[in-house]
Amino acid sequence: MRGVRAAWAALVVLGLALAGIVAVTTPWRALPPGAPEVAADPARDFTAADIARSQAFDAALSAPAYLSLALGLVFAVVLVATPFGARVVRRVPGPWWVKAVGGVVALTVVVELLRWPLGVWSETYLREYGLSTQTWLSWSVDRLKNTAVSTLLTALMVVVLIALARRFARWWIPAALGAFALTLAASFVYPVVVEPIFNDFRPMQAGRLRDDLLAMAGRDGVPVDDVLVADASRRTTALNAYVSGFGATRRIVVYDTLLKAPENEIELIVAHELGHAERDDVLSGTLIGGLGAAWGVILLYLVTSAGAPRRRAAVPSIADPRAVGLLMGLMSLAAFLSGPGQNLVSRHIEARADVHALDLTRDPGTFVAMQRRLALTNIADLDPDPFEYLLYSSHPTAPQRIAAARSWALRDRVPEP
Repeated sequence: MRGVRAAWAALVVLGLALAGIVAVTTPWRALPPGAPEVAADPARDFTAADIARSQAFDAALSAPAYLSLALGLVFAVVLVATPFGARVVRRVPGPWWVKAVGGVVALTVVVELLRWPLGVWSETYLREYGLSTQTWLSWSVDRLKNTAVSTLLTALMVVVLIALARRFARWWIPAALGAFALTLAASFVYPVVVEPIFNDFRPMQAGRLRDDLLAMAGRDGVPVDDVLVADASRRTTALNAYVSGFGATRRIVVYDTLLKAPENEIELIVAHELGHAERDDVLSGTLIGGLGAAWGVILLYLVTSAGAPRRRAAVPSIADPRAVGLLMGLMSLAAFLSGPGQNLVSRHIEARADVHALDLTRDPGTFVAMQRRLALTNIADLDPDPFEYLLYSSHPTAPQRIAAARSWALRDRVPEP
């Protein structure tokens, strides 16, 4: 009981600290107070045909997406509320850690087999609308790679949790520290270990565009040795760029599909990514994510310390490999419940990076043209319903970003695009 009280105290203290850090560091308003408000209006920048195509594409993908989400949640509830996971693990021969790893693999295979037809359904629509360039073989290989990476990480976390529970009564203490460290390490090594599994990267070809991008980074005070190009065209026609890693592994990556866009639009997109790099958004997001992971481990300890969850899942102790299903189910539910909050923070960080790009380029006209190109090429949802926006949107919508650019132009007395 003393250990449980200590865990509750740590949960409250760390939770309050985490909430305070997020509240203080999140740029809740990207533009300064007093900037003119401009309403987001899809009809102002997109034709009726554009909007109809966006709505049709979203409606087509919604059914398999929601079914896949529902299936994952139902499976997580089954693992938490029934002995199904324990029965699967019991069939795996070998020592406890082999049983744990085998249980993770077996349960992952079950849910992925159930989801596979839904993935095929979504891929069919992506091809129909011209977004996917993959063969069924390459699509299957990519999906298997993604499953393998997530399974490896899940197995690592589960085995470490069980090992700590077998060694320490208050296993939440080393487990919380380990969760924080693992989050930090994963974000650092992701660009050089995981990303190359899915894409090949090359330095941007020497020329005016590369020189202009590096010069812009120099003016912005962001050290960038190079800009990398990913061979995304073998998978999609979508346009994208991103920044990942931090310190020695920080990189700015643009899709090779983006190189077909006008150079001034590419510069604006990279200026947005420089905004993330200048603010160390990846590092700060990783640190906050690490604190969230540590908080989640403490909550996991408290939930599994109660008798009822373990009785329903037929788990005698978290130190027993039969706890694999219960742990996986609880982690899946936690990921789902934390998603809307993460998206809320992400949208504000993306809006700040947009303002950074506008401050750096002072070209709202090109910004609007670029947002139109991204939205039309990627067939973005121009006006998502509130539930979908809450659940899936990590970026503001294209009309919202265009409206923010017009607010910026009015504030800075630049011709409004």
